[in-house]
Amino acid sequence: MKTLVTGSSGFIGGHLVRYLLERGHAVSCLVRPASEPRALAGLDVTRLSGSYFDLDSLRRAVEGMDYIFHAGAVLSAADWSGYFKTNVQGTTNILEACAQANPGLKRFVYISSISAVGPALDKKPLREGDDCRPVSLYGKSKHLAEQAATGFFGRLPIVIVRPPNVLGSGQKELLAVMNLLRRRIVPLIGRPEKQTSICFVQDLVRALVLTAEDERAIGKTYFVAAKEFYSWREILDQLLREMDLKFVLKIPHLLMLSVAFVAEAISRLTGNAPLVRRSDLRSARDNYWLCDAGLIREELGFRTEVEFGQGIRDIVRQFKVLRSLRR
Repeated sequence: MKTLVTGSSGFIGGHLVRYLLERGHAVSCLVRPASEPRALAGLDVTRLSGSYFDLDSLRRAVEGMDYIFHAGAVLSAADWSGYFKTNVQGTTNILEACAQANPGLKRFVYISSISAVGPALDKKPLREGDDCRPVSLYGKSKHLAEQAATGFFGRLPIVIVRPPNVLGSGQKELLAVMNLLRRRIVPLIGRPEKQTSICFVQDLVRALVLTAEDERAIGKTYFVAAKEFYSWREILDQLLREMDLKFVLKIPHLLMLSVAFVAEAISRLTGNAPLVRRSDLRSARDNYWLCDAGLIREELGFRTEVEFGQGIRDIVRQFKVLRSLRR
């Protein structure tokens, strides 16, 4: 099968490319002109030069593809225009290119986010039919991109997948936390309560390919997550256990807000997105990112396979391997 992946140099996109190659797909990756992503080094993929804002290059990229996975997105930007341009306009453009240049497309899988819906109200897990009330600029852009995708439902075989917090090796925010933990600094994120659904990236990429291959997924939207809910403290505690760290300095919420304030000030001077925002910290503390992924289990028979402890163990092991290679 000929498969195109956007966002292949990112966390989810990179794992997806490797999984597709394992399954025997002929994988092409849309990359920016003159770009040579290190994430693709050594992989048997075809690099297609293109831009989300050049319809000619998009038409050439999507032509003849059986499957297209749109994982490309801006996760953190300095302002609304940064989110809107790539996440909304870029998504609309690639959908239009598919409609014009690939009438035989088997599936377009749009990788959205729980952020497009917003946090769970009254701690009640979200379902696919719930109203969308995004609370962040990123979430609003993903919601608008979902609306763009649904506008093409009559022209293209589309499925929308909404992962919650995705854990796995290479996840940027998780790497930042682990580098702090390595220095025995523990940022106390969120509350002790179970505030989030999670999905390990290995399970997510399996779900993405399943929705591409199963005809029943066309025109549907699915959450993909483990059945269990977790607190951020549980995740941190499991990381500490696997890293064998016992004596640590815990940084409370108010001090973390001060760190984020400084990061935002530096961002305004440099034009780069801050590593952490006060809004992100408040969102993790005040909101419940819970979803019920029963629909994909009921309709497509999907089951997550990665057990929580083993998933964290694999992340820590890979973290240690990468650190040893850099020495």
